[in-house]
Amino acid sequence: MQTHHADAGYVPVVHLYATEAAYRGTTYESQLTEAVNHITDTFARNGGQVTHQSIFIRDAARIGEVHRTLLALYGDGEHPATTYIAQAPCDESKLLSVEATGIAGATVEYRGAQSTVVHHDGITWVQTANVGTGTRQEPSAYDQTGHALTDAEGALASAGARVEQIVRTWFYVGEITSADAHATSAQRYQELNRARTDFFQGIDFLTGYTPASIRHAVYPASTAIGMAGQDIRLSTLALLTKRDDVRTVPLENPRQVAAFDYAKHYSPQSPKFSRAMAIAYGDKASIYISGTASITASETQHIGNAALQTEETLDNITALISAENLTRHGLPGFSAGLRNLGIVRAYVKHAADYPAVRAVCEKRLGAIPVIYTIGDVCRDDLLVELEGIAHATAAA
Repeated sequence: MQTHHADAGYVPVVHLYATEAAYRGTTYESQLTEAVNHITDTFARNGGQVTHQSIFIRDAARIGEVHRTLLALYGDGEHPATTYIAQAPCDESKLLSVEATGIAGATVEYRGAQSTVVHHDGITWVQTANVGTGTRQEPSAYDQTGHALTDAEGALASAGARVEQIVRTWFYVGEITSADAHATSAQRYQELNRARTDFFQGIDFLTGYTPASIRHAVYPASTAIGMAGQDIRLSTLALLTKRDDVRTVPLENPRQVAAFDYAKHYSPQSPKFSRAMAIAYGDKASIYISGTASITASETQHIGNAALQTEETLDNITALISAENLTRHGLPGFSAGLRNLGIVRAYVKHAADYPAVRAVCEKRLGAIPVIYTIGDVCRDDLLVELEGIAHATAAA
């Protein structure tokens, strides 16, 4: 586990991150119990609580069982928002792995399994999660996406938040690169983009908190990644505050074309997301990095080579969170690099590429927690996708 300090303006808080792939036990119950207990105890020793946990599960048919086990672990007590994802851990000996985010120095409210609300010094964060039970089976990816967004809107509303306050989304998409049988030979990811575009129509995200220098459309940071099965699930992070010194800054990458400007041959409706979202307050900023791949301009690089794609992806993240790019987007004086990442996810298309991807990440990221799962990336020629959270500090 690695911790990072972030000054919230007046009251210091500590962001906590952990990845856990249980190494004892041979059942889903034993591995989940060990992972959750270890993370919870470790966060508690640091004075913190878990705010959200993602559980990556080898067999999608076991999600209900894992959910029931988690409820039994907490007993009658409240527990954090939990997202269940049908992605196998890259380590073939593991049935599941757990990623957790947490915080110390803040007030945490658990609102069932679908949302966690965090308050500190006039700032409120609302994390929603899909628990993966009772999922409707809509006929098309377009309808599935629309219902996922509507469900997320309801979960946010129950916690006092609105869609336009979302800073980060995660879409988990079954058969992401397959043709959608209910559309005109469109890929399911393309249908997700169409539904997201329609849902976002007319929504002004983060109005009043984005610098005037940002003249393009504002969209949340996002990941859309493949998983087993045919469901589409969504989790979100929203920000609420009346403080006038909080800035939400959508970041684009100088090495890439903005996703929402992609040519139509990639998707009839372009993906509506920012490459990252920086939230700055005081002399600190948290940067939520979208799913990032081996793309420069809008073209895939290093086709067929997972190691070089991982290197290129990390180069993209480096450019995205660099001092130069933060200054370009209205955050002068702020600086971050790979060493400032708090946690990273690595989605690997093919299990055979896991050793190569891991070797590059360990070389360049050192001790930063990384979770490795099998997830199909939205283009056939992309072999790996990375996302993460970085913490930037302004020069004194």
